[in-house]
Amino acid sequence: MTAKEPIIRLHHVTKQYGEQKAVDDLNLSIYPGEIFGLLGPNGAGKSTTILMLLGLSEPTSGKVTVCGLDSVRQSIDVKRKVGYLPDDVGFYEDRTGFENLMYTARLNRLPESVARERAERWLARVGLQEAAGKPVGAYSRGMRQRLGLADVLMKEPDVMILDEPTLGLDPEGMRQLLDLISTLSRERQMTVLLSSHHLHQVQSICDRVGLFVKGRLVGVGGVGELSRTLFGEESIRIETVVEPLDDALLESVRALDGVIRAEPEEGALRIDADRDVAADVASLVVGRGAKLHELKRKTFGLDEIYHRYFEGRGSA
Repeated sequence: MTAKEPIIRLHHVTKQYGEQKAVDDLNLSIYPGEIFGLLGPNGAGKSTTILMLLGLSEPTSGKVTVCGLDSVRQSIDVKRKVGYLPDDVGFYEDRTGFENLMYTARLNRLPESVARERAERWLARVGLQEAAGKPVGAYSRGMRQRLGLADVLMKEPDVMILDEPTLGLDPEGMRQLLDLISTLSRERQMTVLLSSHHLHQVQSICDRVGLFVKGRLVGVGGVGELSRTLFGEESIRIETVVEPLDDALLESVRALDGVIRAEPEEGALRIDADRDVAADVASLVVGRGAKLHELKRKTFGLDEIYHRYFEGRGSA
């Protein structure tokens, strides 16, 4: 498998339960070293897709390959190469963090010396070195999630699949976990598939995202790419406060190359454009002798993208 070939590929995959299609004709490629976000509400098909990737559920039709392996016919080999962190990690509560990791190592048939070295290394890496000897029953939600990450990393997988990894974490715990996931992915060139309905966290960590709506993948790409696809000519917004804003200045702003519309709104001037015209607007305002009190550039994030899909074609 070359570096340019997908490490995860779903080709015309459908999963049907009776008359209900949980996943409908899914085509998706994810590449080595990529952090990919699978975004959608509960019931959109994300978890069903993950189960098919892990070989825990067979597609009704289509083909799923992970690391060049067929997830149906070679499911055991797939599990050796993929680490999975569910939204609620199960551990033996009366055993320590270290003991839980050693148990995972034995299940993966790791030699004792290798297992101890990895357990100590990953516990330190996820910030649980001091808590390694404490029973997991005494761990907080954030500590359990970090232990879950160490547990996944014990077999040092090529692909890591994380299903709602920050569920129940406070903002700081969420930030720390995401930073750790991002760092590990970059250092190890490990592919990460992150399933979530939290828009901001997906935007902050993922190279690309896929939007799931009612079993269908309705959009794939980077945030900027999806923004341009959905919002087209309005993909860049400039908001500025100018004094005085007379008709002549307003018409001059509207005449700038790239400006789609410019309208006064709640004491500010809102400009929609198909390119970044912030510098041109500032130069024009200052050149006309007006005062420029504020100027900020806004691009549409995942929140706006997500809701536009549900308002438009996503809900159709």
